[in-house]
Amino acid sequence: MIDLHNHLLPGVDDGSRTVKQSVRVLRTFAEQGVTAVCLTPHMLASRAAAGRPADHDLAFGALLAAAPTKPRLHRGAEIMLDRPLPDVVARQRSVTLNETQYVLVEFTRMVTFQTAAAALTHVVEIGLVPVLAHPERYACCSPEVVRRWKAIGAVMQVDGSTLATTRGRGARARALVADGLADILAGDNHGDDRTLATARTLLQEHEGADQVRLLLDVNPAAILAGERLEVVPPLPIRTNILSRLRNLLTEDDQ
Repeated sequence: MIDLHNHLLPGVDDGSRTVKQSVRVLRTFAEQGVTAVCLTPHMLASRAAAGRPADHDLAFGALLAAAPTKPRLHRGAEIMLDRPLPDVVARQRSVTLNETQYVLVEFTRMVTFQTAAAALTHVVEIGLVPVLAHPERYACCSPEVVRRWKAIGAVMQVDGSTLATTRGRGARARALVADGLADILAGDNHGDDRTLATARTLLQEHEGADQVRLLLDVNPAAILAGERLEVVPPLPIRTNILSRLRNLLTEDDQ
């Protein structure tokens, strides 16, 4: 598995606070089969033109010195599109995912379809491929809306742990997977226990071996390499299996 969205760069945002905390999570990831991680601290588009902040470089050096050899660490950012992304980001690529044409972006939760569409269009026009973080969080998200965002050229990154939740955004996440609209899954770990292993178990329960391979390995690897993604086939998620998985996770916590 490859995780392209997390907040494990220590002490720079609302994620992991210390190197020790990040190392603990990375070791758990390795035990679960995660082979590569792209560190994506929060960043505002209005500050992205300056590239990586100096404190991010210092935090990365400290983490790299203490981290286990697996998973491999790559760099990027999760950019809040508070304004149009500056053209220089496409030229320098210091805050894109592993310095490729793919850039992880997000919006405020109440963003409208039209505002998101305009922002994603701009990212494409400057020569980058927007990877939209957790589309299921946005109130306007629906399969129809996501199809229009994908037609613009955006890639959809669904949060893996959200697939197993009962909240409204969980239903939206499952609808995207059911319709084959998710391109990759990621953990969005903030130094806590969120993990792609939950999504892997859920997909396997639904006989989704192809989806596991594409969403958790093939397409994330393609992003790290700056290559084209493969189409992910639809996979409906049945409610009875979802309930069984929640019961299993509850038992594991006891």
